[in-house]
Parts: sequence; C-alpha cells; structure tokens
Amino acid sequence: MSQSQSLHLFNHASTPNLTFPTTKQCYSYLPKPSTTFYNRRFPLISIRASSDLDSSAPLLVSDNGNRAVFSREEEYPVAAGSIEVDAVTETELKENGFRSTRRTKLVCTIGPSTCGFDQLESLAVGGMNVARINMCHGTRDWHRQVIQLVRRLNEEKGYAVAIMMDTEGSEIHMGDLGGSSSAKAEDGEIWTFSVRAFDSTLPERTINVNYEGFAEDVKVGDDLLVDGGMVRFEVIEKIGPDVKCQCTDPGLLLPRANLTFWRDGSLVRERNAMLPTISSKDWLDIDFGIAEGVDFIAISFVKSAEVIKHLKSYIAARSRDGDIAVIAKIESIDSLKNLEEIIQASDGAMVARGDLGAQIPLEQVPSAQQRIVQVCRQLNKPVIVASQLLESMIEYPTPTRAEVADVSEAVRQRADALMLSGESAMGQFPEKALAVLRSVSLRIERWWREEKRHEAMELPDIGSSFSDKISEEICSSAAKMANNLEVDALFVYTKTGHMASLLSRCRPDCPIFAFTSTTSVRRRLNLQWGLIPFRLSFSDDMESNLNKTFSLLKARNLIKSGDLVIAVSDMLQSIQVMNVP
Repeated sequence: MSQSQSLHLFNHASTPNLTFPTTKQCYSYLPKPSTTFYNRRFPLISIRASSDLDSSAPLLVSDNGNRAVFSREEEYPVAAGSIEVDAVTETELKENGFRSTRRTKLVCTIGPSTCGFDQLESLAVGGMNVARINMCHGTRDWHRQVIQLVRRLNEEKGYAVAIMMDTEGSEIHMGDLGGSSSAKAEDGEIWTFSVRAFDSTLPERTINVNYEGFAEDVKVGDDLLVDGGMVRFEVIEKIGPDVKCQCTDPGLLLPRANLTFWRDGSLVRERNAMLPTISSKDWLDIDFGIAEGVDFIAISFVKSAEVIKHLKSYIAARSRDGDIAVIAKIESIDSLKNLEEIIQASDGAMVARGDLGAQIPLEQVPSAQQRIVQVCRQLNKPVIVASQLLESMIEYPTPTRAEVADVSEAVRQRADALMLSGESAMGQFPEKALAVLRSVSLRIERWWREEKRHEAMELPDIGSSFSDKISEEICSSAAKMANNLEVDALFVYTKTGHMASLLSRCRPDCPIFAFTSTTSVRRRLNLQWGLIPFRLSFSDDMESNLNKTFSLLKARNLIKSGDLVIAVSDMLQSIQVMNVP
C-alpha cells in the first residue's frame, strides 16, 4: 500500500461561503485514503489545485446535475479502449527508449520534389512534424491536392503531420519566371526588371516585378538584392517601365523571390512600409486555408500586432472551430521594432532569416535570431528557425560544415522547430536534408543533457488570471521535479494544449507525453519542443486516466513496469508522481 497526499489550492471566487485570510491563496493539507499500486519504487504523491471550469466553454448538464465541458470540434470520437500515437514516434520509443526521442520538431516545405504520396510518406518516416505549403508558388488546386494527401497519410498510416499555410505577403517580389523553375544569373550579365505585362513568352533575361512603382522608385546606382542577397544586381539604366541591371553577385533566381533595393548602404523601405501586410491575394489564400482546415497560417512581413489581432478575429468569425493558429514571420525591420507586441498577439513566430538578412546587416542576423527565440520562449510561443539551413543540399547530397554548425546553434538555443524550404520543396535530396536535421538535432540534444547544460533563462509570469498562474507554477514545479528525480517521462492531460505548452516552455530533460482528445489539438502540439502528442479519451478522474493510459501504453510496449513518471492535468490542475505499476 502507498500513502497518498494532496495539496489543494482554493480560488476565492470559487468558494464564497468560506472565510480566508487576506493572503492571495490558502493551502490545506488533507489526508486521503490510500490507493494500491503494484511494483512501485516511488510513493504516489498528489498535488491538486481547484479552479473554476472555463466559463466560455459550452456546457451540458447531465442527468445527475453535473456539468461537463465538450470540445467544439465535431470529429469522430476516439475509441474508449484505444490510443493514437505517431507511427515513427512509437518505433523510436520502442527501439531507443524515452530519453532518446528527438525534442526539436521539423517542418518541411512541400514542392515539386515532395508533392507525391510516396514522397510525403518518406518525409513523415524521416521525422517531418509539419508540412508547409507556400502560397508564393503553385495554384490553390495544387495546394489542395497536397493537403488531401497529407490528411490521407495521417488517416491511413497513423501520423499526425500538421499543415502550415504560408502567405505570400505584399512586399516587392519577382514574377514566376515565365513558368521556369529557376534561372541562373551569371556575373556581368544584363537583366531587365519590368512592370510590363507580357502577352507571350518573357524575353530572354527579363523578370516581371509585381510593384507598379518599381521603375519610379529605383535609381541608377542602387543595389538590387534578390531573395535576401542570394543574387545581387546594380541598376545601370532606366527606360520607361524597364530597369536594366548588371549582375554583380551571381546565383540562382527562383520564382516569386523577394526583392529589396539599397541606396548608399541603406535599405530603401519607404514604399514597402506603405504596402499592406496582407494583400488581396493573401486574403483569398487565407479563405482557402480556412476552408481546407489548415492547422497554422503563417503571415509574411508582419509590421505590427494589430495585423495579427485583425486576422485572428477574421479566422474566429469564419472558421468552424476558430482553432487555426497564426504564426508571425519575423523578417523585417518593423517586425524587430515591435517584436514583443507581435509575438504576444500571435500563436507562434518564424525567424525568416533570408528576408531578414536583406533588411538588416548580415552580422546582426545571429543575434536577432537568438533574441527572437528567447522572447518566444519567455512568452510561451513556439518558434521556428527557417531559411537557408541546408541551402547547399538543394544541389548537393551533403551539407557544408558551416550549415551543420548553424543547425546545431538553433538546436542549442532550444528553438521549437527547424524548417526546410527549397531543400525539400525543389531540392534533389529532400530526404537526406531532413535526415541531417534529425541527426544533428538528436546529437546536440543528447550532448546538452549529458553535460547538464541547463541554461539559466528566467521565465516571467505570463498568466492573466489566478488559475493561469497556478497552472504556470504547477508546470514549473513538475519540470524541476522531473529533472531532479530523473523521471522517465512527464504525462500531461490537456483539452486545449495550454498545459502541455507550459511544460514545453520549461524544456525539461525528459520527453513530454501530451494526451488530448481532439485531433486538431494533437496536430498543433506537434510543432512544440519536446511534446509527443497522443489522442486519447479521458475524464476528470486522474487515477482512472493514469490506469487507463498505463494499460494502453504497456500493451503497445511503449512503457514498462517501474518507469517513473510525473503526471499533470489542466482539468484538475494536479501533479502526481508514481512508478508505472
């Protein structure tokens, strides 16, 4: 028999008939009947906090008068005696154990190289957690087919790959190169950038520009940077709507690449500042994403928090469940100036280093990346490090040593996710590029744990309500206990994903098993550091949930008797420490 203890935290508002001291909260230690668990090395310890249910959630009164919170999402219910887990994660857990699972998540941009079902399955097997579709390229019908294939992959093969739709943005960019997948600009070549619409095939070495005022704004002698400096031109002549430019830094031109121009060593940004963050095409794409039920919408060139708030209101009014997460892409000077406000308003952020490197000096990009990652973690928002991680692998089967070091630094900073762009969309070796991200992530994470290199990052209080603050304290305590006791895993039962996110923010040594009853929440959790999302039906009875979970996981050989776990819940706000019976 094991002794059980409980800690109750009472909220004043929920207990109006009791008298409390003037302090913020009151602690009461109450004895509970002992509970029998077998083969336990560690006594069961229970810490619970009482709080009101979310008053905004729909309520149903049962026959016995009790109220229950039901998910807004209409979907097939998970069978009472089953549990859903990603097939690759299940294999990793069986073969390597808890502590060898990868914590850093991987995002792959889908393009011509990876748009087939077999290619998508290969990426999923290789560790892809999120599939990104880039609305700069392809038609909506093409993207719809990719979305359908990813959903089919999840249903037939047991994956939980989320879908992120990335908007084009209204910044100045090139056209589609007349249908060509790419073009090579050589040193000294003369190219024409034109705002004219060509009825027939584009003339040789001619590029369309989407901004009608382009020819008026640029001046002879300006430097024109393509795709954040991957190719550089110098303006040598203006002829009506055409701008003649000489290539000074050769490179590969890709369709719809971003354009910036510099004058006297400074970025010319007056016109860009006047363009709307979300263009008319973006709004149509957003409607498409809502209709298709994507999990994330990434917004390009975010200048202020107001844009994010407006978009979230728009999604809430048009989405069935209003649960599409909005990712702010930090890729401009304005984004950096308003960083905290933008991240606070969003559901996550992306460090888009390519375009960011075109607007700030290159030597400032690493420090900007570190700042963005830190702010996101402090504010409990997932962050993706993107752009040119393994750029050479578009053409070559192995990365450069500098690229591996760059990936290692992003993992060391504890970013939630790393993203492949051209490497997986149009590269010749998408699976090998993904394998590099996976292997480097695993190695750096293992080194980090073995060396006990816990970074001293202060995590400020972010809860707006008393109940939220209790959740933060519980998750912080659970993560510290997990590290000190060297537990095998943290279990979190969550309806909305918030409690799982708070645990991820603490970056504990052990993996976090996040159990949720909703498919969409499970997919969104797949973006966050250290979370292994499961789909499972559960109740407010933690003892029943744990017994059921242990039984199901043991039946699939994912855990064994004697494993030490800490369990938390966002329904009853509790902590329990125990060995698997």
